[in-house]
Amino acid sequence: MDNNAAAIKALELYKNNAKLCDPHPSKKGASSAFPENSAKGAHNFSACSNGKMNHKDLPPTREDFRDLNYLTEEKVYEILSLCSETEDYSPLIRVIGRVFSSAESLVQSFRKAKQHTKEELKSLQAKDEDKDEDEKETASGSSTAMEVEPEASSGDGPSHGENNVQKFGPVEVSVDIDAVRRVYDRLLSNEKIEAAFLNALVYLSPNVECDLTYHNVYAADPNYLNVFIIVMENSNLHSPEYLEIALPQFCKAMSKLPLPALAKLARLWSQYGADQIRRLVETFQQLITYTVISNEFSSDNLVNEDDGVVAATKCLKIVYYANVLGGDLDTDHNEEEDDEPIPESSELTLQELLGEERRNKKGPRVDPLETELGIRASDCRKPLITFEDFINEPLNEVLEMDKDYTFFKVETESKFSFMTCPFILNAVTKNLGLYYDNRIRMYSERRITALYSLVQGQQLNPYLRLKVRRDHIIDDALVRLEMIAMENPADLKKQLYVEFEGEQGVDEGGVSKEFFQLVVEEIFNPDIGMFTYDESTKLFWFNPSSFENEGQFTLIGIVLGLAIYNNCILDVHFPMVVYRKLMGKKGTFRDLADSHPVLYQSLKDLLEYEGNVEEDMMITFQISQTDLFGNPLMYDLKEGGDKIPVTNENRKDFVALYAEYMLNKSVEKQFKAFRRGFHMVTNESPLKYLFRPEEIELLICGSRNLDFQALEESTEYDGGYNKDSRIIKDFWETVHSFGQEQKRLFLQFTTGTDRAPVGGLGKLKMIIAKNGPDSDRLPTSHTCFNVLLLPEYSTIEKLRERLLKAITYAKGFGML
Repeated sequence: MDNNAAAIKALELYKNNAKLCDPHPSKKGASSAFPENSAKGAHNFSACSNGKMNHKDLPPTREDFRDLNYLTEEKVYEILSLCSETEDYSPLIRVIGRVFSSAESLVQSFRKAKQHTKEELKSLQAKDEDKDEDEKETASGSSTAMEVEPEASSGDGPSHGENNVQKFGPVEVSVDIDAVRRVYDRLLSNEKIEAAFLNALVYLSPNVECDLTYHNVYAADPNYLNVFIIVMENSNLHSPEYLEIALPQFCKAMSKLPLPALAKLARLWSQYGADQIRRLVETFQQLITYTVISNEFSSDNLVNEDDGVVAATKCLKIVYYANVLGGDLDTDHNEEEDDEPIPESSELTLQELLGEERRNKKGPRVDPLETELGIRASDCRKPLITFEDFINEPLNEVLEMDKDYTFFKVETESKFSFMTCPFILNAVTKNLGLYYDNRIRMYSERRITALYSLVQGQQLNPYLRLKVRRDHIIDDALVRLEMIAMENPADLKKQLYVEFEGEQGVDEGGVSKEFFQLVVEEIFNPDIGMFTYDESTKLFWFNPSSFENEGQFTLIGIVLGLAIYNNCILDVHFPMVVYRKLMGKKGTFRDLADSHPVLYQSLKDLLEYEGNVEEDMMITFQISQTDLFGNPLMYDLKEGGDKIPVTNENRKDFVALYAEYMLNKSVEKQFKAFRRGFHMVTNESPLKYLFRPEEIELLICGSRNLDFQALEESTEYDGGYNKDSRIIKDFWETVHSFGQEQKRLFLQFTTGTDRAPVGGLGKLKMIIAKNGPDSDRLPTSHTCFNVLLLPEYSTIEKLRERLLKAITYAKGFGML
């Protein structure tokens, strides 16, 4: 449209109280937006129509810009063009300062073009056929521009986010995000203009925080979210000048958003793609790291009390869930809950004995944002960016975990716990939080027992005592555990105390370690037939045709739970799908790659086969399995499966059903019993809340990577030895020369397990103490405390010979 036609159209729209539509920048002669529904804007258009000059002939004065209460992409470019001609950017700087420091102005800025309704179009047709023709051209031009626009945008369109759009529907917002990005790209290269954004944000944030805290503005106008969408598109937010004041204040304001707004923001960002998600993560991580490094946090000056770090962590949670939502989601394949609830203890808890209500009766904690979004982190098979990108190591180093755990349990608004945002914590820190939870539960059980003995006058055992014979360890241990599980499952939450019959060892942790190792060796012995062993993957799987009853599998679950609860590492080799199933997710086709790789490859080849599946392969929906004795067992994946051929059309269905049978249906009884035993010990633990499936595996099995260099650096010395002693140098030279198997034997001898703890061998506090002068005595160890007692051997050869003999033939406990 020319200027006269535009002015007439504007007057007509103004007369009808219609909102002005912002033309797309691709249209030539596009005029800029004026304050919405303002008379002054109409007069300006009128002036244009009376005169025959375009906006270049009549550049707006500074007074005109003072009336500009919101911005559009076209208006920014217009002002920028005028400023470039005069080389004076102060008008644009003032406009940015005014608009970007006002929430009301930002909410109205960079709005998407409003589409005409059918009624409006009919009205316009009736008034003026010629103008209608012009409007059709404009509409077609706009639609063409809108079609091209996504391609011309930042190139960071939805990837897995399309998945999210299909499942949850697209997130509608009134702000034109691509336009905002283009504006930032044009303006942020100018230092003076960039400073205007920074200063405006400093003024904006306190007002926004006040609006959200006291005035409930989001409920009144959901478009208030535009403020956060627009500001977070600024790619310079992680710059040093923002980190001091502007960004911490803005994060505090964002953290005040109500739950529905946080969920909407997470859904919107999930459609952005990996590069934008990474930029958002880096922005908040930069603020957290900068604040942690700039301050000296300690037990007297807790990082939990720093408003900037806490607010940035809460904002990072939004990005974390956006990352999950935008990734490869599987929300359908969930394990069914146990039919029977885990039996409650017949005894009263300490709180109930003292007349207090029991906490956490509602079950394990769930993040409110997770509930609002209707997803879980474990639903995500592959996030947009890795979960490790959300861990902040400097924060983990200064976090006082004992205090943080207290805040986590107390759940007061005045004290923030980083355990409520477990994605930012590494496995070592989370493991420490779990350790505190387990220990406090043990002490609680001990106090209850003491209270009972006072009230009822009967002697109760404050520990979970297991007295076993080394040659009959399975019979003794599992029978005792079965009795406890039936009589009073709460006793499983007492501290484990193991005693080997005929041995003098006192269990301070080391005896329990050996007990678990021996039990695991027996249980996973293929001759028993409870598990099958795959030579190619070195992994165990539940035997679908096992003769053992469900109780045996329940007891194995109890053993796994006890190992976590008592901080012991087990040498178990399960595929990852077992840990996913423990966390509530069923096994699917892609899990076969880990658990049954040969079958996975065969089914993958079937899916990718380009020929005629029915004629060339001649397979049906009936599959064959073998029992313990090698006899074939037939199973129909569908009713009458032997008569249903697999075709190119139904092969996906066949593969899905095959995987469902192998990973879920065939071992349903065994796994349910196993999971039930595991939950008997861990049902009240924050385990599921804190850890992802791969971290659960690390927790149970420890790390397979044995870094003896890290062990040497973390080892301490006692009894006259130090790191410069000749014998210590000889010792480490000897240990480093060992093969992998000998290193495992050494770890087993010294610590009671051949695996590294969570975080690696550097987290293992080993002590080497002097045990007399040179002699023929073998080295000995206190596995409970990771102490190696080493005589001062005269030569390195003698040291090697004595040490190898000790670690090779070590078995049993005695009193030193």
